[in-house]
Amino acid sequence: MKITGIDCFQLAWEAGSAAEQRGAFLRVLADDGSVGIGEASPMQGGLASLVILKHHIAPAIIGADPLDHAVIHDRLLHRLVKLGPEGALGGALAALDIALWDLKGKMLGQPIYKLLGGAWRTALPFYASIGNNSVRSVAEVCRVVEERLRDKPAAIKIRFDNNRVNLDADIPGDIAKARAVRKLVGPDFPLAYDANNGLSIGGAIRLGRVLEELGFWWFEEPVQHYHIREMGEVARRLDITVSAGEQTYTLAGVRDLIEAGVTMVQPDIVKMGGITGLLRCAALCQAHGVELVPHQTQPTIGHMASMQVVAAQLHATKPVELDDPSARRHVVFADAPTPVDGTFHLPATPGLGVTLLDDEVAKRRIEIG
Repeated sequence: MKITGIDCFQLAWEAGSAAEQRGAFLRVLADDGSVGIGEASPMQGGLASLVILKHHIAPAIIGADPLDHAVIHDRLLHRLVKLGPEGALGGALAALDIALWDLKGKMLGQPIYKLLGGAWRTALPFYASIGNNSVRSVAEVCRVVEERLRDKPAAIKIRFDNNRVNLDADIPGDIAKARAVRKLVGPDFPLAYDANNGLSIGGAIRLGRVLEELGFWWFEEPVQHYHIREMGEVARRLDITVSAGEQTYTLAGVRDLIEAGVTMVQPDIVKMGGITGLLRCAALCQAHGVELVPHQTQPTIGHMASMQVVAAQLHATKPVELDDPSARRHVVFADAPTPVDGTFHLPATPGLGVTLLDDEVAKRRIEIG
């Protein structure tokens, strides 16, 4: 089997949506007619990653064997590294890698988790990831949490999506919201708190002490992601698990977080090397006794790719993430991943286990220049 081309495009989920609000997808085409599908990080609509895929990656992989996915990934990373591995290039390589694994599964007639050595579990509970809580009142935060509880999540994460240039903006308000959510769900329901890089070291320690008192499960990205040493300092000074890594795009970056003292890392499969990259993270984390809990807010291709790895992951300690519970993106899939009674059940179909509907894609497709 040889690669004959790649087709990259945005999908507009709603008519007239801005470019930065669209999804970023690609198909890898093979000479036997097989097609693998992948997804890039949708930050700013994934446009930069799609341009790299179309103009720099596509010409370089024509004629390559898709089973050489790790060699392809590493060769392209080093060839294009001056574009910056921390960002758009990472998203492009992740999308390509996911699509190549999808092709591999289809070629061999196996789900990806089988190709990874088998599944420890194929029934995966999820946690509801709830954003934009910095701008909500206490009552509004509780209302949204109540709505998401109807989906039967195994845990709740409240995200604050703070303005990263205005640190410690409303710590008393943040504490009040954390206390209200704990009161709402009861003393034993698992909760997590994502500060989205919105705190100083002192602010993170102050808030973290309250989260410990309230029995929160973990405290995500309390300080700026690029302050790796400081992230580790917060982790060492608190008893609550401090996590980071959503904005880490390389294996070396994950290693730096671990060495700084972070004991739970959360790389995102559509940002960091796709399935190949996340597998390498799993090995690194296992070697250091650190929890790997992948970040994942894309509810379709990226989500399914991430769950394939989690299914095969030894010592998976937390549920998978589900950000958007709506079915608005499902219309382009014949078999979009949907939880039943709070649990995703991975199919045994070859590859990723999701199929794009060409007619529906055509209605929403935006070409890349």
